[in-house]
Amino acid sequence: MKNLQSQTRQLLADIRAPHQFRWFNLPNRHRYRILILLLSDLIGLASAWSIARYWNQFYSPIPSELVWWTWLGMPSLFWIFGIITLIFFAYGGLYSPSPRSQNYVRSAKIISLVYLLSLVVSYFYNPKLDPPRSLFFTAWVGSVVLVLGFRLLITLILGQVYAKQKQVSVFLIASASRLKKLSKVLEKRSCYKIVGVALASTANSPTTLQAILRSKAVEVLAEDLPQTALASTLYWNLRRSQIALRLLPSSREILYRRGVPEIFAGLPTLRVETSLMVGWDYRIKRWLDFMGALVGIILLSPVFLGVAILIQLSSPGPVFFCQERIGLHGKVFQMWKFRTMVPNAAQLQAQLEAQNESEDGVLFKIKHDPRIIRFGHFMRKTSIDELPQLFNVLMGQMSLVGPRPLPLRDVERFEEWHHVRHQVLPGITGLWQISGRSDIEDFSDAARLDLYYIDNWSLNLDLDILIETIRIVIFRKGAY
Repeated sequence: MKNLQSQTRQLLADIRAPHQFRWFNLPNRHRYRILILLLSDLIGLASAWSIARYWNQFYSPIPSELVWWTWLGMPSLFWIFGIITLIFFAYGGLYSPSPRSQNYVRSAKIISLVYLLSLVVSYFYNPKLDPPRSLFFTAWVGSVVLVLGFRLLITLILGQVYAKQKQVSVFLIASASRLKKLSKVLEKRSCYKIVGVALASTANSPTTLQAILRSKAVEVLAEDLPQTALASTLYWNLRRSQIALRLLPSSREILYRRGVPEIFAGLPTLRVETSLMVGWDYRIKRWLDFMGALVGIILLSPVFLGVAILIQLSSPGPVFFCQERIGLHGKVFQMWKFRTMVPNAAQLQAQLEAQNESEDGVLFKIKHDPRIIRFGHFMRKTSIDELPQLFNVLMGQMSLVGPRPLPLRDVERFEEWHHVRHQVLPGITGLWQISGRSDIEDFSDAARLDLYYIDNWSLNLDLDILIETIRIVIFRKGAY
C-alpha cells in the first residue's frame, strides 16, 4: 500500500521533481573524481603562491595590512583567494561529471578573472595600498600553469583508471533498422554492456520507462527520438531516476545546441549567433600548430635518428614513406610517415584487397598485414610512424588536430556526405583516433565523428583530443 501511494504521488508530482531528495546523487567514482580535482586545484594554487612568495620575500613581501591570519603556512589572503576560485570553478561546471570539467581554457579564464577582480577589490579596500606587482604576476602565471598542468595529469591518470573499471550498463533506444548496428558497435567495447533495447517510437511510453528501470541501466543511449511539442518525457523521467541520457545527434540537433533560448513574436526560438571575436580562436589554433610542430621536431630529433636506424636494420629501402592524401577542399598533398612496410607495399595491396577486414570496404585494414617489417608493429602501436607529419603541419598542409587525411583509394569509395570532412584542415590526430582508432570498421562511424568535431570545434576540444591521444599512445590502444 505504501509503495502504491508513493508511486501515485510521483505520477501526480511535477515531472521535474526527483523521486527522492538527496544532497548528492553522484556515483562513488564521480565523487572521488571531484575530490581529487578539488585537492589538485588547491595544491596548484598553493604551490603557485608559495613559489611567488619565495621569489619576492626579500624585496617585495605581502603588506602586513593584507595578512589577517596564517593557516598551514599560508596567509589569509591566499585562503580567501583560493576559496573564491574554487567556488567559481564549481559554478563554471569544472567539477561536474560531464566533459565540461575538462575545459582547460575556461579554467585559465576563471583564474585570470579572479586575479583581476582581486585588484579591483584591493583598490576599494585601501586605495593607498599597493600590492606587490611582481608577486601578483608571478602568482597569476604560476596558478594558471600549475592548475592546468595538474588537471591535465589527472585527466591522463583517471582516464586510464576508468578504462579498467567494470562494465557500464546501457539501455539502447533506436529505430528497428539501427538497433542491430548500434548493438554491434557497443558490444565491441568491453566497457559497455547492453541490458535492454526498445524502439525509438516507444521512447516516451510508460512501458519503455519500466523496462529501463527493471534493467538497472546506468545510461540510456538513444537515437531518432520522436519529436515532441516542447518537453521530452523520457529525459525528465530518466533525470528523476538519476539515469544518464546520451543522444546520438543529427546535424539539426547540433545546430539547436548552439542556439540561445529567446522568445520571438511570442514563440520559443533558438537564436544562433557568431562571436564578437570570431576568427581569433582559429588564428590561435594555427599559431599553436606551427609552434607545436616546430618544438616537437626539435625535441624529437633524437627519436627521428633512432627510428631511422631501426628501419634500416629491419628492411632495406627508404626511411620515409610518402603517399598522396586528400587534404583541405579535396586538394592532393604528399603526407610523410616513417616506413613500416616493405618498399613495394603499395603494389602488394591490390593482391590483398580480398582480405580487407573493413566492413564497408572504404578503408583498407588487415590486422596481421604480411607487408609490415620487423619493427613496424612497434612503430604503429606507439604511433611513432606518424611523427614526420609534423613537417606537414609546418608547411601548412595539416594541423595537429583534425580529420585524418585519407589515400586517394579510400576517398574514391566515399559516399557524398563523407566529403564534408574535407572542409577543414586535416590533422595528425582527431576524434576518430581517440574513439577506437583501428577498432572502427564502418567508415560512416568515423565520418560522423569527424562531422561532430567540425560542428563542435573549439580550442579546448583540440587540447582535450591531444591529451587523450597521449594517453592512448602510451597505453597502445586500438592500433595495429
